[in-house]
Amino acid sequence: MEREQAQRRMRELRAVIERNNRLYYEQDAPELEDFEYDALNRELKALEAEYPDLVTPDSPTQHVGGAASAKFSKVAHAVKMESLQDAFSFDELRDFDARVREAGIKPEYVVEVKIDGLSVSLEYENGVFVRGSTRGDGLVGEDVTENLATVRDIPARLPDAPEFLEVRGEVYMPHTAFLRLKAQQELEDKTPFKNPRNAAAGSLRQKDAAVTAGRGLSIFVFNIQQCRGRAFATHAETLDYCKALGFPVSPRYTVFTDIEAAIREIEAIGAMRGTLEFDIDGAVIKVNDLAARETLGSTNKFPRWAIAFKYPPEVKQSILRDIEVTVGRTGVLTPTAVFDPVFLAGTSVSRASLHNEAIIAGLDVRLGDTVSVRKAGDIIPEVIGVAKRGDGTAPYRMPERCPSCGAPVVHLEGEAALRCVNPECPAQSLRNIIHFASRDAMAIDGLGEAVAIQLTERGLVHDVADLYTLQKEQLLTLDKFKEKSAQNLLDAIEASKRNNLDKLVFGLGIRNIGDKAAALLAETFGSMDALRAADAEALSAIEGFGAVMAQSVLAFFARTGTADLIGRLAALGVNMVWRGGKKGTALAGLTIVVTGTLPGLSRQQAEALIDQNGGRASGSISKKTSYVLAGTAAGSKLTKAQALGIPVIDEAQFLAMLAPASGAAPEGPPADAHGAAL
Repeated sequence: MEREQAQRRMRELRAVIERNNRLYYEQDAPELEDFEYDALNRELKALEAEYPDLVTPDSPTQHVGGAASAKFSKVAHAVKMESLQDAFSFDELRDFDARVREAGIKPEYVVEVKIDGLSVSLEYENGVFVRGSTRGDGLVGEDVTENLATVRDIPARLPDAPEFLEVRGEVYMPHTAFLRLKAQQELEDKTPFKNPRNAAAGSLRQKDAAVTAGRGLSIFVFNIQQCRGRAFATHAETLDYCKALGFPVSPRYTVFTDIEAAIREIEAIGAMRGTLEFDIDGAVIKVNDLAARETLGSTNKFPRWAIAFKYPPEVKQSILRDIEVTVGRTGVLTPTAVFDPVFLAGTSVSRASLHNEAIIAGLDVRLGDTVSVRKAGDIIPEVIGVAKRGDGTAPYRMPERCPSCGAPVVHLEGEAALRCVNPECPAQSLRNIIHFASRDAMAIDGLGEAVAIQLTERGLVHDVADLYTLQKEQLLTLDKFKEKSAQNLLDAIEASKRNNLDKLVFGLGIRNIGDKAAALLAETFGSMDALRAADAEALSAIEGFGAVMAQSVLAFFARTGTADLIGRLAALGVNMVWRGGKKGTALAGLTIVVTGTLPGLSRQQAEALIDQNGGRASGSISKKTSYVLAGTAAGSKLTKAQALGIPVIDEAQFLAMLAPASGAAPEGPPADAHGAAL
């Protein structure tokens, strides 16, 4: 490749890689699969090796990919959290071994699985967990202490611990937890996480630690970053010590005396990766002797004493036999490829979502084609292309009528998906009933998907109002129902009548209205009648409501059948009014940003108090911010507030603002509120 052409290609590669770095590390939503991303990086490295004078300091080959999010306080890492050099062939591992030996070291190697999750640091003082942070760019990460404290595998206290200990680990989401979360997101018509790694990262970066707590995250610890009060000679010794302290440590770590034995272990790990309950994206070889590591040192990005072997994606071919189309809760038609079973990543696979009409057209898959199939992230089956065109095949066309009810399907403006808009569609009714009974909606214990399917298939329930007319004799006709289970379900249905209005609003399944938006609607209007009477202006006036959300509410209440459904629910005794306490006015009209660690309140508690007293809790600083409530390690938000002249208050001043019985909002900042957090 000519120099000018190479320089142009290097600029293109850097732009694509940096974009995906931001999507992967900061938004947990990458566009590229791992092997595609790795291929681009390898191409860039090869060009930079050929033209070293064209290497730029900001090239993605010269730094770790991530950056600390502005949502969290920043943490400067005392010990750099390095990334690993990747290898894609066994010869590259042998070259790594040769470089180690050229430095005068006769190495032992530890081989570990490479967990595909989010790298974090955990800090302990005298055995007490005091801080947890993400890797970020390796030098500065995000303070996610509250969220990490909800991960059950992370010990809050360590027995017989040293004075100070910092360990590094990988937070991940087990497959069972991921599939449960994905099913819930699809039920609620939300875009599901693409793979467990993105799900783990997105769950750990939640503003509300309670959300993180419910996601079933786990961790494996794989390194000691710092330790005061104890010395170690080998890496294997540090892993044994962490295990003794109660940390889940890197599974399957073994010491080998030569590179060929290490390679055989990597092959063994690759053969069993499909049977694991967690994702791995490779295996890691590390020099065991810690003194030898000091001798080898690091580049500006990678340690010279470790290397990661990346497994190639497993792709199989199969004949496409059918495309089944199902209807979701909101009427979206989802096509699913049905093909001859193939064995992929440890399991037999015969189905994969094709998502929508545009994806089918882009792939141009046709019945009878031989298609290429893989598992995205080694878990979600997907069709990635046509390997061989079948004889006499024709382009596939999505149905013009709903496969469930026969009504015409439509493309709504701005949507790729086809949608059935018939409110009486049986398929939508089933998904609506499942959603209505779910935990965040009406929380009807015992009414899961299997029971809902039986109720609808036997004609006992056609919509959610029918749930409140069920009789014990009807329930006893269902599979696995006995006297006690039938009575328990009836009791749960009866108890749901007393739920607050926000649960009902969310349970009705209004498009684009989640549980928090439902709570805002219930609190703002106070009753179902008032909400039904609200116009676009009143809805758009709600803080945090946009035109799309307002239009979704208006469309739902204008829909044929909605008034009848709500009338039936009310007649059957379902609560139709907001029973929340009246909000205070001490913080009325104020926007407050909470940052750092407060001495007596969690961030969630502080934000709840702001909301309960008429204020608005915001996650970002702007000129509209009234106050910044800052604790220790407040970071960049405090700096920005000071630069903008925004009053900064501590927890004591914040509580004092809530104390006056008059309920009047303060006319100005408390005394001495400007400047650094106290």
